[in-house]
Amino acid sequence: MEEIQVPPYFICPISLEMMKDSVTISTGITYDRENIERWIFSAKNNTCPVTKQSLTSIELTPNVTLRRFIQSWCTLNASHGIERFPTPKPPVSKAQILKLMKEAKSGEMQMKSLKTLRSIASVNDANKRCMESAGAAEFLASVVIDSSDALDEEGFTSTKDEALSILYQLKLSEDGLRSLIASGNGEFIESLTRVMQRGSYESRAYAVMLMKDMFEASTLPALFSSLKKEFFAQVVRVLRDEISQKATKASLQALAHACPFGRNRVKAAEAGAVRVLVDLLLDSSEKRTCELMLILLDQICQSAEGRAELLNHPGGLAIVSKKILRVSKVGSERAIKILHSISKFSSTQSVVQEMLSLGVVAKLCLVLQVECGSKAKDRARDILKIHAKPWRNSPCIPMNLLSSYPF
Repeated sequence: MEEIQVPPYFICPISLEMMKDSVTISTGITYDRENIERWIFSAKNNTCPVTKQSLTSIELTPNVTLRRFIQSWCTLNASHGIERFPTPKPPVSKAQILKLMKEAKSGEMQMKSLKTLRSIASVNDANKRCMESAGAAEFLASVVIDSSDALDEEGFTSTKDEALSILYQLKLSEDGLRSLIASGNGEFIESLTRVMQRGSYESRAYAVMLMKDMFEASTLPALFSSLKKEFFAQVVRVLRDEISQKATKASLQALAHACPFGRNRVKAAEAGAVRVLVDLLLDSSEKRTCELMLILLDQICQSAEGRAELLNHPGGLAIVSKKILRVSKVGSERAIKILHSISKFSSTQSVVQEMLSLGVVAKLCLVLQVECGSKAKDRARDILKIHAKPWRNSPCIPMNLLSSYPF
C-alpha cells in the first residue's frame, strides 16, 4: 500500500481508509457503510459529516459503480499486495423481516424465526433500523405479552428470553420505545414486571434494562404515576440480587425516573428500596453507581416513609455521611441533602445524638471549609444551625473544625 497511491475518491471521508461497501447518503456524499451507519445510528447524528447539511433521509443507497471500480483497481494492483474486497452481502429487506415475523406466529416456527431475527439484528445498525421500521418491536412485545400467562410451560422461558434480548439489542429509537409503552394498551410494562418476578436472571436483566430505556424516552407523567407497587418490588429485587452491573445501573435509573411522580417515593420505600440501597452503598466504590444510589435515596427520603426506613437501618446515617466528600460533587450534594431532610423533618433527640456520635457534625463543619458547591454548603450550614444548641459545645467536634460552626 505504501508503494502505490490510492485514488482519493476511493477513501471514506470518515475513516480515511479505502471503502469496502460504498453507500451514498441524501447529500450526495459517499461513505463506507460501516462508518456512516455508526455516525447516523450509533452516534445519533442527523447531519452529513462532510457538508454538515441536515439529512433529509437516513436511507443509504449502495454506490455499486464506485464499489466495482474499487474492486477492479484492487485486482489490477494485486501485485503490490493489495487484496480485493469481496462483494458485500445485500442488507436485509423489509419484506424479509415481515416474512420472518409471519412465520414466527406459528408455534412450531417461533423459536427458529426469533433466532433468525436475532442473527439479523446483530449484523449492523442498518438491519436494526430496518427491523424497527417493519414493526419488529411491536411484534416482539406481543410475544412477551402473549406468553405472560404461560411462565411455567416448557419452552416459555427461552422464547421470552429471545424476544426480550432482541428488543434490547435493537436499541430502538425514542419513537420505537414510546410505541412499546403503548403496546397492548399498556400491558407491556405489566408483562415486564411479571418477567422480573418470575423470569430467569437473563430475562429479568433484559426486562429492567428495557424498562429504563422506555422511561428515558417517555414524556408522559401518567406512565410513572400509574406504576404499581409490584413494579417497585421487582425492580428492588433485581437490585438486591445484583444480577449484573448493567442490570444494577438500569434498576437505579428506572427508579430514579419513576420516584418523583405521585406516591412513587412511598411505594419505593415500602418495597424495601432504602435498605437495599444502604446495603449496596456499604460495599460500592464505583463513582457513577454511588451517585445514582445517593440520588435515589435523596428522592425516597423526601417522604416520611423513606426517612423512617433510612433511620431504621443501623448503617443508614453512617454510610450517607461517609460518602460526603468521597464520591463526587454530585454525591456530596445528594448526601448532604438527605441529611438536611432528616434534620428538618425527622430529627428526634436520639437522631440528633446519633448524628453527633457518628461524626456527621464534624463532616458538615469540614464541608464549610472546602470547595463542594454553594448549595451543599448552604444546606450543611442550615443543618448545623438547626441543631446548634445540642451540637455547638460538644467535645465530639475537633477543635480545628469548631471555628467553622455557624452561630
